[in-house]
Amino acid sequence: MRSAPADRQQAAAAVAEASGPAADVPILAVRDLSVAYRTRRGDVAAVDNVSFDVARGEFLAVVGESGCGKSTLLFAVAQLLVPPAEVTSGAVTFKGTELTGLTEQQLAPIRWKELSLVMQSAMNALNPVKTIGAQFADAMRAHGVADSQQITERSAQVLRMVGIDAVHLRSYPHQLSGGMRQRSMIAMALLFTPDLVIMDEPTSALDVVAQRSLMVQIKDLQQRLGFAVIFVTHDMSLVSHFSDRLLVMYAGQVAELGATSRVFDTPRHPYSRGLLEAFPSIRGPMVPLTGIPGSPPDLARLPAGCRFAPRCLLVHDRCLKAPVDLVSVDDVLVRCVLAPGEGDSDD
Repeated sequence: MRSAPADRQQAAAAVAEASGPAADVPILAVRDLSVAYRTRRGDVAAVDNVSFDVARGEFLAVVGESGCGKSTLLFAVAQLLVPPAEVTSGAVTFKGTELTGLTEQQLAPIRWKELSLVMQSAMNALNPVKTIGAQFADAMRAHGVADSQQITERSAQVLRMVGIDAVHLRSYPHQLSGGMRQRSMIAMALLFTPDLVIMDEPTSALDVVAQRSLMVQIKDLQQRLGFAVIFVTHDMSLVSHFSDRLLVMYAGQVAELGATSRVFDTPRHPYSRGLLEAFPSIRGPMVPLTGIPGSPPDLARLPAGCRFAPRCLLVHDRCLKAPVDLVSVDDVLVRCVLAPGEGDSDD
């Protein structure tokens, strides 16, 4: 029989179970992570007690609507939060090192060399007055590479890895297409072949053809180089064939977490089902898109019970009385009172 986790030990065990055997020694372990924004109205929890593991070479997708806490979660993992945001509790352990609480000087050898970040908009992330090659060189010199020939050779190598001719090392960002800029950002993230690459909606500004091409490129690079990926997107269909596991976020919490195939085949949370039904399928019979009614809750005025209850078509009294815990069902974590096994006990 299954029951809701009653304490942190049970929650950690449930996360490990949903992560599968490959996560026995995860490269990244996030436990009970909470992030709050300090406002005049008080603290607003944008990330609320989130726990998950990432195994070596794994592709974890994080999906959800805008404002659900996806990007805040990633910046907390990378320790790049700036006021008024701050980690209020929890731990982020990367390759055995606890990152929360480290100084910028202590984080410098880890960032980019072992853990890198690809931002959402390459045009904003890249320096508009420097060539791509100059920006690659700056990153390498900042991490101790001084030999000019080595910098040039490595810069050309990673650019070719993402399908761009090395001649574009002399190009400025505005001279490249949107897809080429995003590929350049990915190339920069791979300069030191890190063990973990965090990607914050890198395809959001691209058309569907460019999105597909970039996703294929990312997956190919991941399989060749063996790095792990945390990929944030609001489009579940984008990661359906590329991610190993799927973390669905809603209102700062984990709504569902499990193998991508399981979540897509049998979504157990009404929010996960709503996200899937909001995107058209190119196969099978034509069905109307239903979408999700309403809007995400104000994080400063959360409902007393399930945070999705005001928008849920299956809501009933149990959903409104108290916050809902994550439960484990067939190796998938689900935050819903309707999940099979939630009401079971060991009696």
